[in-house]
Amino acid sequence: MLPRLWTHYEDQPGIRHLPMVTETKQGIPGDPIDVGLVGRQQDVIQAMIAAGWRPADPVTLKSSIDIVGSVLLDRPDPQAPVSPLFYDGRKQDLAFEKEVGRSADRRDHVRFWKVLERGEEGDPVWLGSATYDRGVGLSHDTGAVTHHIGPDVDAVRDLLIDDLKAAGVVRVVYQVTGLGPTLFGRNGGGDPYYTDGEIWFARLMPDGEKNPKPATIIAPPPSVGAKDAIWSAVADLVGVE
Repeated sequence: MLPRLWTHYEDQPGIRHLPMVTETKQGIPGDPIDVGLVGRQQDVIQAMIAAGWRPADPVTLKSSIDIVGSVLLDRPDPQAPVSPLFYDGRKQDLAFEKEVGRSADRRDHVRFWKVLERGEEGDPVWLGSATYDRGVGLSHDTGAVTHHIGPDVDAVRDLLIDDLKAAGVVRVVYQVTGLGPTLFGRNGGGDPYYTDGEIWFARLMPDGEKNPKPATIIAPPPSVGAKDAIWSAVADLVGVE
């Protein structure tokens, strides 16, 4: 349980009691929820494409063969499929990725689930899990072939929000409490991760419109800012950053 002073949902109170970790098909805790978007599905898709993130192909026999070829032959596959993770019993609604290396074994990617039809702003709310795939290997827990994620999940979250802001498709950015500070997390593949436990939200422009002004940044409550400073110091002390 987080101290009450470190929890804040004033900008999106409807997610207060929602899960903050995904699950694998086997029910093993997966990647943490660390990013949120506010907008209709078409707004999400248009914004992500404008920010340089491509929709991932669905998992089919052909796309599975293509991603194996991409990894083995070190060739690009910019819309390689993203394996399913589950949130509240549902597979992701949308998935996007951004190439990092030449092949699909290294990429930034994010899965999104629509969790509210109407959030605080009156538009749908999407929660997502953004991570970096650093290579392909065997799951430490199940032995299945899987992508292994990089430990610094906050870096991918921050990159995604920065890309959306740079594309001019964001009205407002704010933080909401997520999993909470976690130094030694493990996902469904057994990969370690660490996070400050905050969800960064972006309220999107409608219909692919561009914001003529920089996005408004709403600062978190002072107690949360202090928590973030403590987190950064502790993370530095134990050498995870």
